[in-house]
Amino acid sequence: MTTAARPAVELRGLRKSFGRLDVLRGIDLEVGHGEVVCVIGPSGSGKSTLLRCVNLLEEPTAGQVWVDGVELTDPDVEIDAVRRGIGMVFQSFNLFPHLTVSANLTIAQRRVLRRGRAEAERIARANLDRVGLTDKADAFPAQLSGGQQQRAAIARSLSMEPKLMLFDEPTSALDPELVGDVLTVMRGLAEEGMTMLVVTHEMAFAREVADRVVFMDGGVVVEQGPPREVLGAPRHERTRSFLSRILDPTTSRGWGGPTFPPVVRRSVP
Repeated sequence: MTTAARPAVELRGLRKSFGRLDVLRGIDLEVGHGEVVCVIGPSGSGKSTLLRCVNLLEEPTAGQVWVDGVELTDPDVEIDAVRRGIGMVFQSFNLFPHLTVSANLTIAQRRVLRRGRAEAERIARANLDRVGLTDKADAFPAQLSGGQQQRAAIARSLSMEPKLMLFDEPTSALDPELVGDVLTVMRGLAEEGMTMLVVTHEMAFAREVADRVVFMDGGVVVEQGPPREVLGAPRHERTRSFLSRILDPTTSRGWGGPTFPPVVRRSVP
């Protein structure tokens, strides 16, 4: 398979252990270019570890990881060069508290991508506009709400012009009323054709925005498929049991959360 024909992300036999604890136990997974894949499952199932292995924030114990046709688990890979094409948004916002929002968005552009100040600021402004924070460019993180900080973190990742975005439960630290703004930004990225691997408990988002839902438990992929199948008619009893516990229509974490019209994606180059 040529590099151009390979998926955006490939995981083959991925394993990760912490001492005697096997967190990932042989994961095989692909994410296509322009695809949105939501990973769901109970706490401790290995979801976040899987995500961190994709950009080698966690070193796999065994198995292989490819991103855009480059094997990250190759000992000779230039990992920093590959990471420049991968954006990651964490549960915590990880903004530099002593820098303004604009400076948070430009510092990596200037130091890593070697962009000039004017170009970095232009790109930062464009991405703040994408996430609805144009008027917060000169604010400091402490002056923003949690939802605004998370949107700023997304804009910071986008300013590096990644080909792949990884989201690790980006709304879990937010008050329920702030969740919708962040998910709306993510939905917009899906419409633009961004390749996204999203660990989430937001079932409404997974149902309406994801191309594919992956259910993990015990360090393995139990089942995966289109949202209407995995969330609407799961094949495995473990998936049914999990969904029966998490899909509470009276809370924002189940079907009663923010709703999204069908995503219409732009063509991916």
